[in-house]
Amino acid sequence: MWELPRIRFGDCNSSEGSEETEIAVNIGGVKHVLYADMLSRYPETRLAELANRSTDSAQDFSALCDDYDSCKREFYFDRDPDAFRCIMDLYYYGEIHMKRGVCPMCFMKEMDFWGIDPDYLDECCKSNLNEVESELAEIAEKVKSILDDQEGDAQTTSLQRCQVFLWKLMEKPESSLAARVIAIVSFVFILFSSVVMCVGTIPELQVQNADGQFVEHPSLEAIETACIIWFTVEYILRFVSSSNKVRFMLSFMNIVDFLAIMPFYVVLILTHLGTAMMELANVQQAVQALRIMRIARIFKLARHSSGLQTLTYALKSSLKELGLLLMYMGIGIFLFSALGYTLEQSHPETMFTSIPQSFWWAIITMTTVGYGDIYPKTTLGRCNAAVSFLCGVIAIALPIHPIINNFVIFYSKQRVLETAAKHEIELMALRAKEEEQGCTDDAEKTRASELGSAGVRGSHDGETFIPLHEDTAGASKGHPGHKCKNS
Repeated sequence: MWELPRIRFGDCNSSEGSEETEIAVNIGGVKHVLYADMLSRYPETRLAELANRSTDSAQDFSALCDDYDSCKREFYFDRDPDAFRCIMDLYYYGEIHMKRGVCPMCFMKEMDFWGIDPDYLDECCKSNLNEVESELAEIAEKVKSILDDQEGDAQTTSLQRCQVFLWKLMEKPESSLAARVIAIVSFVFILFSSVVMCVGTIPELQVQNADGQFVEHPSLEAIETACIIWFTVEYILRFVSSSNKVRFMLSFMNIVDFLAIMPFYVVLILTHLGTAMMELANVQQAVQALRIMRIARIFKLARHSSGLQTLTYALKSSLKELGLLLMYMGIGIFLFSALGYTLEQSHPETMFTSIPQSFWWAIITMTTVGYGDIYPKTTLGRCNAAVSFLCGVIAIALPIHPIINNFVIFYSKQRVLETAAKHEIELMALRAKEEEQGCTDDAEKTRASELGSAGVRGSHDGETFIPLHEDTAGASKGHPGHKCKNS
């Protein structure tokens, strides 16, 4: 009944023809005529099983298709017709390519519906699928993190809840208003500390101590001390509230925080050890070196700036391009410094005394800085300088575009992930609200039906109580309802 015979001419010398079974499928309103021998190449798929069963009209096809018409000999599927065209590539070419603009996850659901193994997907499409899966995993992780911040674990102790609250207060500015205020205050302290460090080096603002040495103004030292106290308290609270102390200590940003506050206390200890100790030249040099380490505080801004964090991740993902840039520059510096030294030897007032000394000239020339402290004086040396300048521009320009592109891609991806995570949380809240409203409606209907059945079936001394709509108010005020005798 389901068989449409079609004569296929195979061998000219053969007098026998072969019949081939064909089936008609309707995918989302688009009709396709398929042949059984083509579908049987992949017997584990849904279409191959449908072709095998189509020869028997008594078969029940409800498990294989959405509907079927015995008169038209046509199977109906409520699926995406564009995705089905890609599915058919498997039977024609032995591999599947996703069309541009098709959602990879939706396409994987289509492949699963048609019983096709993901291994048949081409490598170019697998890479796109893996990228989407990694993005979905990141969205799920971000959603989980946000939900954990909002709900917390009900089985934790009071001490653990206090620790989690303190961690959110110090590490997650988006968790509450107080955490946002603390993040802003910390940002202001970082700026004040950096400005004080720079202003303290101005000679006009320095004062002389008892030994006649110029030191920072006492007011600036007071501001510096206040900033250090804030940084110390912040670091201690974050360390106490962290769940993994070892991981906290080895984190890069926490190392930066420790280096930002450590010099102050070391200098304080060395200062209070006595004047005899401070007279040592080595100790004084160590104190100056520790004061210089205060510049590490500026890196604390990365903790409160998503743009700086994005730049760091983009540079990490561009290590290959940065390596190419350094390699190009290294080769050019070695080559042009050697040529410059060789070509300038004939001039009596040459500035190129050695190849290592020429490295400095090659660096400032290829990077287009050109301080002018070293320059060629011969004609060939100037030609070498012109070529090194052009090569430096090309060497720097080539890897820069991929680095910028990585930054833009990573920044856009982070924005998309954050938006998708917030949208997913909103959808979850909306579904939860709908389910709660549906449960409330079901409970009200159940309560109303129970009350109605109780009023109809209630009996008193052989009489049935039947409340009427117009007597409801009266009955509620103590007036009797209408009664009738049992028949």
